[in-house]
Amino acid sequence: MENTEKDLKELVRNKYSEIALQDKEDNQASCCGATGCSTEVYNIMSDDYTNLEGYNADADLGLGCGLPTQFAKIKKGDVVIDLGSGAGNDAFIARAETGETGKVIGVDFTEAMINKARANAEKLGFNNVEFRYGDIEHMPVTANVADVIVSNCVLNLVPNKDAVIKEIYRVLKPGGHFSISDVVLIGELPDALKESAEMYAGCVSGAIQKQAYIELIKANGFVDISVQKEKSITIPNDILAQHLSGDELAGYKDNGAGIFSITVYAEKPKDTDACCEPGCCN
Repeated sequence: MENTEKDLKELVRNKYSEIALQDKEDNQASCCGATGCSTEVYNIMSDDYTNLEGYNADADLGLGCGLPTQFAKIKKGDVVIDLGSGAGNDAFIARAETGETGKVIGVDFTEAMINKARANAEKLGFNNVEFRYGDIEHMPVTANVADVIVSNCVLNLVPNKDAVIKEIYRVLKPGGHFSISDVVLIGELPDALKESAEMYAGCVSGAIQKQAYIELIKANGFVDISVQKEKSITIPNDILAQHLSGDELAGYKDNGAGIFSITVYAEKPKDTDACCEPGCCN
């Protein structure tokens, strides 16, 4: 039976509740996060955060697939929203960019992650970083408040990506922008991978085609869209073998299909009419 959006979201929520209780080394062992499903060294997040100002090891669970804050053009005093903020890693790095005069709001729908992020913020003594429990398809944020939105390997986990893009548009100020790192596809994944709940909760099966991803952003009114960074992701054979037969695995490797991490930038037009209700911006 095909998973409903509600079922998939609950799967992700449960999986990332488990992940919140693990350390970074366990999470980096596989794209499946809370299940150590690979004997090969694998880390989808090959970028190194540790030298960035604002980095906090306790907030880094090794769950990202890019460095969106590095490309987000955050200025002092900006209001920044981090979608799927986890334990707070990207939010704290954004806080280093926006400074004490700015504000950072993290949104996550996993209570265990919110609790961990709030504890980290308290420990760091940050009074301009807050974490709100909520669904990024229905952000607990009023319209036209954010200068910048960042997100790191989260939209691929959301079944209704169009709803999230619409919410990003609603919440950004006219002239505001986003920088989002995410997982996309080029070519077709085997059905066994796309349909696997475990891979969905990991990082891959919820991903859509790169071109469709860009078109979705464009269709929702954003301008100046660009791919700031792109890198190929390699899933180890022992993970793939859990989902594919020998022939399917060989065919997948030969068909040229690929899984990529991209960081996408786009702006909300400056001359857009202000929104007051969710869904009014199209």
